[in-house]
Amino acid sequence: MTTVREITYDLLRELGMTTIFGNPGSTELPFLQDFPDDFRYVLGLQEASVLGMADGYAQGTGQAAFVNLHTGPGLGNAMGAMVTAWHNRTPLVVTAGQQDRRHISLDPMLSGKLVDLAKPYVKRSYEPYRAEDVPREILRAYHTAMQAPKGPVFLSIPMNDWDEEAETPPFHKVYHEPAPDPEGLREFAEILAAAERPAIVAGAWVDRKGAFYDTVALAEKLKAAVWEAPLASRAGFPQDHPLFQGSLAPAQKQVSEQLAGYDVVLVLGAPVFLYYPYVPGPVVKEGTRVLQITGDPDKATRAALGTSLFGNVAYTVHQLLEMLPEEPNRAAPPAREAPATPEAATPIPPAYLMHALAEVLPDDVSIFEESGSIRGTFHEHIRPGWPGAYFNAASGGLGYAMPASVGYKIAQPERPVICLIGDGSSMYSNQAMWTAARYDVNVLFLVVDNSGYYILKGFRDAGGIPDTVPGLDLPDLDLVKVAEGMGVRGERVEKPEALGDALKRGLAAKWPYLLSVTVEPEAPDLPS
Repeated sequence: MTTVREITYDLLRELGMTTIFGNPGSTELPFLQDFPDDFRYVLGLQEASVLGMADGYAQGTGQAAFVNLHTGPGLGNAMGAMVTAWHNRTPLVVTAGQQDRRHISLDPMLSGKLVDLAKPYVKRSYEPYRAEDVPREILRAYHTAMQAPKGPVFLSIPMNDWDEEAETPPFHKVYHEPAPDPEGLREFAEILAAAERPAIVAGAWVDRKGAFYDTVALAEKLKAAVWEAPLASRAGFPQDHPLFQGSLAPAQKQVSEQLAGYDVVLVLGAPVFLYYPYVPGPVVKEGTRVLQITGDPDKATRAALGTSLFGNVAYTVHQLLEMLPEEPNRAAPPAREAPATPEAATPIPPAYLMHALAEVLPDDVSIFEESGSIRGTFHEHIRPGWPGAYFNAASGGLGYAMPASVGYKIAQPERPVICLIGDGSSMYSNQAMWTAARYDVNVLFLVVDNSGYYILKGFRDAGGIPDTVPGLDLPDLDLVKVAEGMGVRGERVEKPEALGDALKRGLAAKWPYLLSVTVEPEAPDLPS
């Protein structure tokens, strides 16, 4: 007989989960005592940053990450990041310490309804009935997190459980991916082969499931136009490819106009469709047939129209490649034009900043983007062409990019990583910079400083709301000093002639570096 703690650490070794992200509290100390030498503890200064770093780490490894939070208040701090992990479909095993079982009926300080708090945004939320059940429930949590569609799982663990004796449960293996229905595959192949003007809408699941290059081959075989799904959290297709047409707008009217003229639209790894502003219109124009391939059954049942095929996206695309005829009798769509070179000015235009960044980007870079007001400008000038090139928060919430970029860099230490973030967004989880400095994680934090929430000003203007809304301006934020207070070196850039060299310095740094770039304030033109 050994303790629950010892069995758990052995189990985590077996699962390859020897990196633990956490912010310790009194209810977590019994788990963390005698911390093994072969484990790594990544300390975050606030639980939202902790969970965000674990999210990025899991996306970098492709495996579930282990998170240890501090009871109810810590879990509460992390819930915004949990919502993002849920929408990102990131596999996480999230634990928090519950109060001691021996007096929990007396409602002591730091006891609480942890299971209920986590439940809406995890695949399973549970507190074991007995201490000896803890290791078995951690194993179940791992398999649940990894089972398609992946996602976070939560366990509340009473603090005195770790010292109880238990027997090691038998280890078992689970295959986590579903195959698509063969009849549906044949139907999709026949429809695509007969299409006259097909299009592909590529979503985040293409990159997430390793189908990036097979999707390129599928598009080339079909000679199909390729669009990025609305608000995709990962790039599912190389945006510098001649078949790539751009990003779909997150509004009904605009999507139906962009897809008008295609007789078959194949939606790969994305909803049909994701909207944000309410701009009414048909889902697609009459005469357009929609096919959806998704690894998320919820997205299949919620599709507004068409035919949905549930299963592993990578496997399905590979099967379609083998089933389709070699040469369709159709012409490829024309390639979109390259953007014009923007002019330099002071303050620096956002387009010029994106152009300058594109000029110095290293090969195989991963960009975590959280600057809503210039997202369209980013995609116009920076066209990622490889797997894992682009990430943002699938939830639409703020506070993801900084910690996720740090966690991803820990998982992929040889890969260049940039966190491109707005000045307002940077204030949500900037504690992650301390972790980057503490663990020598050389992320370039590139802050687009327009002194306001200009994405909200764009929504205000698109909705015809008068300029009377308070709280949209952010004057006097000194983000370089914030970074320096966390141990991160940085500089402010205000002149376009200084931009290129500053970007090169930041990218060449062997330590985390922050560039705060003062840009011309402009509200984006949003669907209306």
